[in-house]
Amino acid sequence: MIEIIPAIDIIEGKCVRLTKGDYGSVRQYDADPVDMVKRYVDSGFTRIHTVDLDGARQSAPCNLRVLERMALVDNAKIEWGGGLKTEQALKDSQNAGASFLVIGSLAVKSPALFAEWLMKYGAESMVLGADADKDGRVAVNGWEEKSDYTIGKLIEKFLPEGLTQVIATDISCDGMLQGPSFELYKSLMSAYPGVIFTASGGISCMEDIERLEKDGMLRVIVGKAIYENRITLRELEKFSLMNN
Repeated sequence: MIEIIPAIDIIEGKCVRLTKGDYGSVRQYDADPVDMVKRYVDSGFTRIHTVDLDGARQSAPCNLRVLERMALVDNAKIEWGGGLKTEQALKDSQNAGASFLVIGSLAVKSPALFAEWLMKYGAESMVLGADADKDGRVAVNGWEEKSDYTIGKLIEKFLPEGLTQVIATDISCDGMLQGPSFELYKSLMSAYPGVIFTASGGISCMEDIERLEKDGMLRVIVGKAIYENRITLRELEKFSLMNN
């Protein structure tokens, strides 16, 4: 069964969503991040994908106090990313309660350091965040810069160090509510069968999730569709491991 990972994006301690990673498209929601974590856990979803968007832009975590409060929710396992560019930032995030750490920009700009972290902290807690633009190039620094890597080439750099978890995002789909990049995920799963991929971006309805599951996807992040009431938590509960 595919694992649903609800998403929370944070700016200045508030829940927000962007469109295509554009900070100029910020939409703020009334929900408090901690309240959202409680809602998700109560519905049976314990792994919560959280992005510190302030941190992503400033290259250092900015919402660690929010993370601390989120991590205190019983059974919550916070998957945390945004601004993790130094080992101190990594440790601070772990100390604040992050169970999983998503590394994006640093893996591109300092691959040797990310490889070191994979071996030191373990592949079970380290997640590669690979966000590609419409040309297939991985974007970094809050999606404001493009690199020369494709998702595949980036993955291949870290397989020798034991990489097992990758969140793959098609930026052109993110926040658009027009469906995810099904073919991208099928090709990645075929090319790298030892990697657990998480689909991210574009989820608009239950049919999207059901199609990903049929294709063999093991995890999917659902964000804006929940906030915009395109998908309800009650509908998602059939995928909850705690309710099956």
